[in-house]
Amino acid sequence: MSISDGVTRELIFQNEMIAQMVASGWQLGSPAGYNRELALYPEDLIGFVKDTQDAEWQKHCKNYQSDPEAKLLARVASQLDKADPNATGKQLRTFGTLGVLRHGVKDRNAKFKLCQFKPEHDLNPDTLARYEQNRLRIVPELVYSPYATDAHLAETGTQAKKWRIDLVLFVNGLPVVTLELKSEFKQSVQNAISQYKKTRLPIDPVTKKPEPLLTFKRGALVHFAVSQYEVHMATRLNGPDTYFLPFNKGTRDPPLSGLLSAALLFSNFQVGGIGQ
Repeated sequence: MSISDGVTRELIFQNEMIAQMVASGWQLGSPAGYNRELALYPEDLIGFVKDTQDAEWQKHCKNYQSDPEAKLLARVASQLDKADPNATGKQLRTFGTLGVLRHGVKDRNAKFKLCQFKPEHDLNPDTLARYEQNRLRIVPELVYSPYATDAHLAETGTQAKKWRIDLVLFVNGLPVVTLELKSEFKQSVQNAISQYKKTRLPIDPVTKKPEPLLTFKRGALVHFAVSQYEVHMATRLNGPDTYFLPFNKGTRDPPLSGLLSAALLFSNFQVGGIGQ
């Protein structure tokens, strides 16, 4: 089998994943809509806030009459950047991706929720409406490094490799999942695991700077290696020391077990909320 044929089979598998996610309510996004420096999908973050919290947004606009959208994005990124791997205190738990999803952000007199978890009942129609307005986004072939640009090369003399992640999932503009896919017709899931360990590094080896999307607690919450037969997951990328756990639920149709196991977890973001 030629390399091109193997790539084609992997692309078919990727398109099947995307089709299942879109059928479950996720929106297909573009790498062009991703902000590499902030590791955010700005359209969805700003859109969710405007759609669900107009009063708070109007306060924010009065506070920042010049480019309020950029100010909010910077505020969110600042809260993400304060992620502490050893956080135990209540305030420290508000930092990082999971902290922001759970607790939102506050800027002066405006406080924003950045995710609405599934309500336990339907007695509050406003909460239920906000839950239904969560924006779920899947972005294929994402070049994630902010240092992999000609502008960074011209400014610093260094440039990161333009590594691409097969699929990245966002909730209201915040990254929650990365996936590397391998078609068993060409490579096993172990090749995806090896890819994470060797080239998906939280510190770029060329620039020696942290990769926002891949930094523990600051970036995506979980990283999946997926094939038609198997799924493995890691919550912290650490080069060759990255530890992957099996995430194989199994079905009576083994070739689909990996795909269905991953799809089941991803559907929980929509059906059951995050971190509940």
